Amino acid sequence: MQIAPNLMPIAGHVDPVPVPRATPPGAEEGKTSLVGLSREQIRGELEAVGMEPKQAKLRAKQLWHWIYHRGATAFETMTDIAKAQHPWLTEHFSVDRPAVVEAQVSNDGTRKWLLRSTDGHDFEMVFIPDADRGTLCVSSQVGCTLNCRFCHTGTMRLVRNLTPGEIVGQVMLARDSLGEWPSQPEGRMLTNIVMMGMGEPLYNFDAVRDALKIVMDGDGLGLSRRRITLSTSGVVPMMARAGEEIGVNLAVSLHGVTKEVRDEIVPLNRKYGIEELLQACADYPGANNARRITFEYVMLKDKNDSDADAHELVRLIRKYRLPAKVNLIPFNPWPGAAYECSTPERIRSFSNIVFEAGISAPIRTPRGRDIDAACGQLKTSSEKKSRAELDRLAEEKQAALG
Repeated sequence: MQIAPNLMPIAGHVDPVPVPRATPPGAEEGKTSLVGLSREQIRGELEAVGMEPKQAKLRAKQLWHWIYHRGATAFETMTDIAKAQHPWLTEHFSVDRPAVVEAQVSNDGTRKWLLRSTDGHDFEMVFIPDADRGTLCVSSQVGCTLNCRFCHTGTMRLVRNLTPGEIVGQVMLARDSLGEWPSQPEGRMLTNIVMMGMGEPLYNFDAVRDALKIVMDGDGLGLSRRRITLSTSGVVPMMARAGEEIGVNLAVSLHGVTKEVRDEIVPLNRKYGIEELLQACADYPGANNARRITFEYVMLKDKNDSDADAHELVRLIRKYRLPAKVNLIPFNPWPGAAYECSTPERIRSFSNIVFEAGISAPIRTPRGRDIDAACGQLKTSSEKKSRAELDRLAEEKQAALG
C-alpha cells in the first residue's frame, strides 16, 4: 500500500467508534452549508437570513455558478459578488466539502479517499482511471444495512444516510484533486460516476436524486445522465421511481440465479425475489439496447459459477426480454469472508456461455485490491484499527512531518 502525499491533504486520524448523532447545519456552529442545495434552496436560505428577494435571486444564481461550475471553496474568491458582501456570506454560510482523513493510491492508479462528515462519521469514495474513462465510485450511506454475504461493506452496521451535500461533495472533492475546475464536458479525467460505493442508493432516494440533479445540471457539474449509473441490490418498489425521477443507467447486483443461492448471498432477495426484480428491470423507464441494464455478478467458487448457472442466467434474461449486459466480477477476498474466488478457467467458461447467447459478459479486471478499494471491499479503516494504533500512527506521521 502506498500513501499519496500529493493527492489530497491528509489530516487527523480516524474515530474508530462511529456513534449516531444529529447532523449539524454546517462545518461551523450556526452556518448553513450551501453545497448540495438547488438554486431555489440557496435563494431561500439567503432570504431566510435577511437578503431582499430580488437580490437573493441574483445572488443564488451567482453562488450556484461559483460552487458547482467553478468549484469555489471560499466566498472571497467569487469575484462578481461585491467584496463588502463576502464577510456577510462567510458569517452565515459555508461551502465545505467532506473532510479528507486519508488518501491512498493503488499500484494500478486507483485512488481511495477516507472522508469524514461534519458530525464525525467516516465513509469512502474511489476513483478508477482507465485509458478511455475515469470512474468515480460514490457512497450514499455511512455503512450499509443489506448484509450481502460477499461484501465487506455489508459487515458494517448502517450509521446514517449521507446528505445531498455529502454525496455531491464527493464529486467536487474528486474534481479538486484532479484539477478539473471549471466544469467542462470534454477532456477531463472524471468522465463517469457510479452510485456503487458504501450503502444502498435506493434506501437514500431523495438525497441521491437531489445530488445527481446537481451533477447532471448543464450549468452545474455538467455530467450527462448517460455517464451515471445507479447500482441497487434490488429495492424493487423504488426502481421505477428512480427511472422516472433520476433517469440514469441502472445496474443490479444479481449475483445468483436461484432463490436459494441469492437468498444466501443477497438477503434482500427474501423480500424482493428474482422474478419480481427482473420484472422491475423489464419495466425500468428508458431501458433499451442503447441503454442496457447492467447485471453485476460476483464469481464465487462452487456457489454460483457453474455452467448450469450461466445457462439459467441466459434463460432469465431472455424470458424477460431484457436489454442487458453482465459484468462478471472476480470475488475480492477480505479477512473472514465465507467465499473464495472462482478459478480463471471457470470464469472464462461462464463468460463464454453468456457471450455465445448474444449477451455481453465481460470479466471485470479487479482494481485497487492492494488498498481495499475493489468491488465489495469498501469498509472504512476506522473499523480496522484500534484507537491506540490510530494515535500511534498519527504521532508517527506528525513526527515524520517534523
